[in-house]
Amino acid sequence: MNRLIIVCEGETEQEFCKDVLASYFREKNIYIEYPTIKHSNGGIVPWATLKRQLINHLHEGEVSVSMLIDYYRIRDSYLFPGWEEAKQIENVYDKMKCLFCRMKNDMPEELRDRFIPYIQLHEFEGLLFSDISVFKNNFTSDELQFSELEEAVKSADTPEEINNGPATAPSVRLMKAIAGYNKVVYGACLASEIGLASIRSKCKLFDEWITLCLL
Repeated sequence: MNRLIIVCEGETEQEFCKDVLASYFREKNIYIEYPTIKHSNGGIVPWATLKRQLINHLHEGEVSVSMLIDYYRIRDSYLFPGWEEAKQIENVYDKMKCLFCRMKNDMPEELRDRFIPYIQLHEFEGLLFSDISVFKNNFTSDELQFSELEEAVKSADTPEEINNGPATAPSVRLMKAIAGYNKVVYGACLASEIGLASIRSKCKLFDEWITLCLL
């Protein structure tokens, strides 16, 4: 069985890996591990800090290493490779591919083949907008303002493109739409109900990442 380590930004991404991705990859003869970022307290860290952890995992032997972190809230000061270059690119998918390329090239050459760079556009929570009908199955009409979710879906061409502003990011929209929304508790549960196939069909960047992880 092949081995894949996915370094997760926080508990939300970790639960998603455990509850949704692990069984899928196991069927493909891939065993995944999903540690969170060290020294982060549940958030993103500067590239230099994250890079050290990624390299340490790559030195564990015959293992591929990837990451599941949000584009939202990565600061200029975190000095991700290609960050300033990518900011000049208008198309969001080309922007992300620029970052992936620069991150890969920033790794030691002998480790690059086993490193799969990934940043989720714009947040993990954006994936949950792949099928908003499942929200009606999990929340009462008193808890859920479904029109807020519909508005979010209409605001972008794809779930991954839902705005990353402080008032319109996917996680913010979910907290507005659902009373008492807890992203760690509900995120993986909703993603599981939506289904990986549905998410992949609606989220191009995420789909390409899963495909690369399976190679």
